[in-house]
Amino acid sequence: MEKPESKPMTENKPAKQAKNPLKLVIAGTLIAAGVIFGGSRLVHSFNYEETDNAQIEGDVYPVISRVPGKVQEVLVTDNHRVKQGETLIRLDPADYEVRRDMATAALQSARASVAAADANASASSAAERKLTADLRRSNNLKRQDVISQAEFDAVRAGADASTAQYSGATSQKSAAVAQLKLREAELRQAELQLSYTTITAPAAGHVSRKNVQPGQYVAPGQQLIALVGSSELWIVANFKETQLNKITPGLPVVIRVDAYPGKEFKGKVDSISSGTGAKFTLLPPDNASGNFVKVTQRVPVKILFTEKPDSQHPLAAGMNVVVEVKVK
Repeated sequence: MEKPESKPMTENKPAKQAKNPLKLVIAGTLIAAGVIFGGSRLVHSFNYEETDNAQIEGDVYPVISRVPGKVQEVLVTDNHRVKQGETLIRLDPADYEVRRDMATAALQSARASVAAADANASASSAAERKLTADLRRSNNLKRQDVISQAEFDAVRAGADASTAQYSGATSQKSAAVAQLKLREAELRQAELQLSYTTITAPAAGHVSRKNVQPGQYVAPGQQLIALVGSSELWIVANFKETQLNKITPGLPVVIRVDAYPGKEFKGKVDSISSGTGAKFTLLPPDNASGNFVKVTQRVPVKILFTEKPDSQHPLAAGMNVVVEVKVK
């Protein structure tokens, strides 16, 4: 049996050689793309300072109870949008209505006392004026020996007594007026406490961390709801201290939110913190004690949005963002 003839090795060389130009083209394209990309990133690094250590911040308003009481009604749910002044919670007002009624009755009694004291003071004033006039006439008659010393002494005693009564009536009126003011203040306090049973939103925003249910007894100062304000949002970006030499207030900023890939927001640098983040921790580092290890610190930079987000891209406090400050 004859063996098949083997093809010479030289027949495959032209095919391999034909493929070499394609490989060179691909390699050249990749190298060119790498050079272009690397060059663009290098130019970008000269013109921008970037960090991904940044979050959206917003005002958080605590909704607290100013008086103790039993929760009668909760009018909002989690993530509910509310307006400033909108009613959020109602406490049982029965006890405070009774206090208001008692204060109203006490005020009416105080007004009656003031009226009586005023009438008494007026009568005492009239009596004092009459007896004082009688004393002057009696004094003239005494000098003319028309009346006896005993009669004159009686008139003078009556005048002195009327003066004392008038002084006492005036003091009683002053005390009654002071009591009236006290009762008025007590009524205002009772009405104020009654108004506190209706808890309203301190600002416009969204309900978050609702820790209250109907039937719950709350104490003064207890936080019931955290309300995240929606009127203004900003960004706190923690740049390395080595990046701050070119960052100044007013520089434009490009903002990319992790929740919306490909979407860019515009902003500007508002201010730079006067202390690093580590300085405001519970236990700030003390480099004067122990072994010192130099660590690059981060400094908070406040960035404001220069355009309002649209309805398709709502922003919320706590979202992670990447910011690029244009320094050139």
